[in-house]
Parts: sequence; C-alpha cells; structure tokens
Amino acid sequence: MRYSRMRISHKIVIVILFTLLLVGFTVLKEPTVTGMAAASPQDKAMEDLSRIEYPSIKGIKWHSHFIRPNETLESLFGADWVLVARFNRIDRRHVYPGMTIKVPDDMASIRKYTPMPSFYEPAAHHEKYILVDITEQWLGAYQYGKLVFSAPAATGKAGKETPTGMFRIDARHLTHTSSLYKTQNDEEQYPMDNAVRFDIGADNVSYWIHARDLPGKPASHGCIGLYDEEMQKRVFNYPEHPVLLDSQKLYNWAVGPDEYDEDSGNLEELEDGPTVEVRGSLPRYLSRSVAHS
Repeated sequence: MRYSRMRISHKIVIVILFTLLLVGFTVLKEPTVTGMAAASPQDKAMEDLSRIEYPSIKGIKWHSHFIRPNETLESLFGADWVLVARFNRIDRRHVYPGMTIKVPDDMASIRKYTPMPSFYEPAAHHEKYILVDITEQWLGAYQYGKLVFSAPAATGKAGKETPTGMFRIDARHLTHTSSLYKTQNDEEQYPMDNAVRFDIGADNVSYWIHARDLPGKPASHGCIGLYDEEMQKRVFNYPEHPVLLDSQKLYNWAVGPDEYDEDSGNLEELEDGPTVEVRGSLPRYLSRSVAHS
C-alpha cells in the first residue's frame, strides 16, 4: 500500500509540473499583448531584433535582452525607453514577452544616435530634401545639405520592397487611409495619417511616407512608415500617453502651412514638393544574434 501511495503522489507532482510548464510555454509563445498588432510568434527570425544587422551600430556596444512577462520598455529603461525604442526601430505596441531586442551597454552611446550623415552633399542645393536608407531603416530630413532631424522608419518587406531612386513629394493628405489594407481586426481601413506621396508605380499603386506601426523590421507593403503614437492611441487605444510623433514632424516640415496653403485635411496635389531619395536594400538577418561588447 505504501508503494501504491507513493506512485500516486509522484503522478500528482508530475501532472502539476507538466501543467506549470505548459502554461509558462503558452504565455511566452502567445502573450496576450499580441492581441494588439505585433510580430508573428511563429516568425522567430523576425521577432529576434538582435539578429537584424544595421551597419551604423557596429561601433556601439550592446547586448541582447529577452523580454519577459510584465516587462515593458518603460519598466526596463525608465526615461531612456525612447532611446532604446529608436535604436531598435520599434514602437511600444510591438514590445512583448518572448521577443528579443538590442540594449546598449551604455545609454550615453545612443543619446545622439542616427545612422544618417550630418551633412549630405547631394542635398546641398535643396531647401528641403528627404533621404530614406532602407538598409538602416531610417529617414533623414535635410535643409541645404544639413541634417535637421531624422527618425526610424519601416519600409517595404521582402516581396513588397519600397521603390528606390529619386522622387518628389507631389501630394499630401492629413487623414489618409489605405484603399487596399485594413487594421488587424478588419474593422476599418488602415490609417495613414500625415501622408505625403512620393511615387505612383507603373501599376498605379501610390507610395507614401505616413504614420504607421513600427515593429522593428521592414513591414509595409512599400510605403515608408514613421512613428505616430497619437494615431495608435486613436485606433488601438494604446499607448495611454503618446510621445513619439515623427510622422507629424515630417509632415509639418515638408508640406505644412509654412510652405503651402492652410491644410484642408483632404488629399491635395502639390507642386515643387521636397525631393525624396530612397536608397539601399533590405537589412541582413543574421543566423544568430552577435552582440557587440
């Protein structure tokens, strides 16, 4: 009888341990926060952002950090969360348990981080010039060659690459929405606030720079996306306190009322818009994370 009771107790312990392991694995594999837009849990290569190679960070010491349950950029880095978000080209909605991000060993090393040149000779004779580097997933705004601000960007993913070359902004639309794509819950057309058009392809598909989610990797269908947490709060009710508003900044700088008439909010054709140069190719994905330390 003693032997039988021991066998039963062992079975109970094993069942409990198995249940705990299963629950823990489920939480990591499919966190509830991915109910909001996020990288696919099935796409391991893409949600490990430490494997994305950007040439500009080779001289910066950093290490990989695996996001655990209940961790957020704010809880991990306090006021420096913005630096880490920009360094990873990611927004707060897309940081969730189970993914890996790059963390600089010294925050001071990325306080002024930008992969864009401080002076760009091809822009020297342009009052306003926008340079988009696909390899770096970054955008720079130039006045007579001098960088006035820059921001992380999300360009077209593999198979839907952003067109490269020389373009010009020819339209603006403050409240633009996609005619082709909807939000994750299919309730409305995907918002493209602060949209400026820089190309119309041979297939009559338009390419815009606009507000969108930034998941830390090329993710669009060809457009170029910039931070806009006010749009995210309006559409997805997160984050509670919007901070990152790069698409608004670019829109006002490039096609705002200082340069053109008061904005009606409707789609408006423009003349003599800023030049847009799109260069580079998709960033390389390494077979494994190689931290620089």
